[in-house]
Amino acid sequence: MNLKEAFRFQNKLTELINNAKVILSDNRNITRTTNTYLRSKVVPDAENEVTVDEIPNPEYTENITQLALFLVYLMKQKEILANAVNEAKRSLPVDMDSECSLNRQRQEIAGLLQKMADTRSCENVIHNGGIGYRFNAEGNQISYKCPVKKVVTINFDRNKIRSMLSEINKKSDGISVELDKCLINYEVNYTPKFDVNDTFPSVFESYLKGQLD
Repeated sequence: MNLKEAFRFQNKLTELINNAKVILSDNRNITRTTNTYLRSKVVPDAENEVTVDEIPNPEYTENITQLALFLVYLMKQKEILANAVNEAKRSLPVDMDSECSLNRQRQEIAGLLQKMADTRSCENVIHNGGIGYRFNAEGNQISYKCPVKKVVTINFDRNKIRSMLSEINKKSDGISVELDKCLINYEVNYTPKFDVNDTFPSVFESYLKGQLD
């Protein structure tokens, strides 16, 4: 598999691990609770009744130990795949982890610069937007409304911002192309034990049948 497929399979393993953890974390799945109604203690000739609490995932009740083993198996596969991915990364012409992180920041900065480049100076009048004060004929101070002329001007060099934006976009796009090539062209020494589209029940069933050796 190539790096792109390996990353997708890593996500699949994480999904399966989380599914198994949810089942095993619920005490109702890993224990069995019975309730005995001791009616004969109150009424001598009454019959006692035993009930069993409902289990959230009854399909796994009889295989809880195997499910725990399956969880450990999945974790082991994730470790093996991670080592294989790291080995493949060492042969790449770029540091994939660093460049991915840097490119995310480049794209964030590009978004900010684009917002600045799109900002325009403007002027408008807000009617009755301001308050003034004057004295009336009786000598009392009173307030009155007045228009407000609001002028917004940019306080940066738009041409320099556009130039920086163009440069950072060019750099980001170039790195993205290189990373895409790495994802497709570089192989990871790992053979998947099941299909990435398989469901949790189907993968667990294959494990129980010993088909994931």
